[in-house]
Amino acid sequence: MIVIVDERDLVKDGYHSLFNREGVASAGFGPADFDEWVESAADDDLRSVQAFLLGQCVGDAVSPQRIRDRSSAPVIALSEQNSLEDTLRLFEAGVDDVVRKPVHVREILARIAAISRRAKEEPAYAEIGPMRIYMDGRDPEIDGQPLPLPRRERRILEYLASNRARRVTKTQVFNAIYGIFDENVEENVVESHISKLRKKLREKLGFDPIDSKRYLGYRLAL
Repeated sequence: MIVIVDERDLVKDGYHSLFNREGVASAGFGPADFDEWVESAADDDLRSVQAFLLGQCVGDAVSPQRIRDRSSAPVIALSEQNSLEDTLRLFEAGVDDVVRKPVHVREILARIAAISRRAKEEPAYAEIGPMRIYMDGRDPEIDGQPLPLPRRERRILEYLASNRARRVTKTQVFNAIYGIFDENVEENVVESHISKLRKKLREKLGFDPIDSKRYLGYRLAL
């Protein structure tokens, strides 16, 4: 989930729509509401945040350092000023990157993936058995051949691959794919997506690579 902080509803709603088209969950906050949320949010909720995007905030009320106290997710500033001084000020405040608007959300996602990869010293993809699963929105490959997937199924496979060392629950998958604030979608939709994903992987691999245990969750078992 991407968290967008901006005092303008038009900006928050616009990015929410654009990220949704890419199959990426997002949530928008005004500066005051965000400050309260980031201080009180549960650790599990914060772990579902992929990155924080800081836009126009009244009086620079949002502190990247305060975010860093609660989360290790990348903090990216969205700048509307073509100014070296403004860019340096944002970096000095503690952001991980400064992106000048207008910018395509795919570039934002690529920058988030690059920052996270450097922090974890991980490659841009995971090699799991005959599968190569990319973390930047590209379709996975099986034995070198692309496997086109709908965006939700692709995101679930990426999430399972990035957490392959542990089992993840249905709630964790849902929060990562739909976000913790989406009340219009039932959590059980995850089971439907995973069922369809399993069928496609089984057809290509000859077996089901997703191991599931009731009450414990899912993991890739290869």
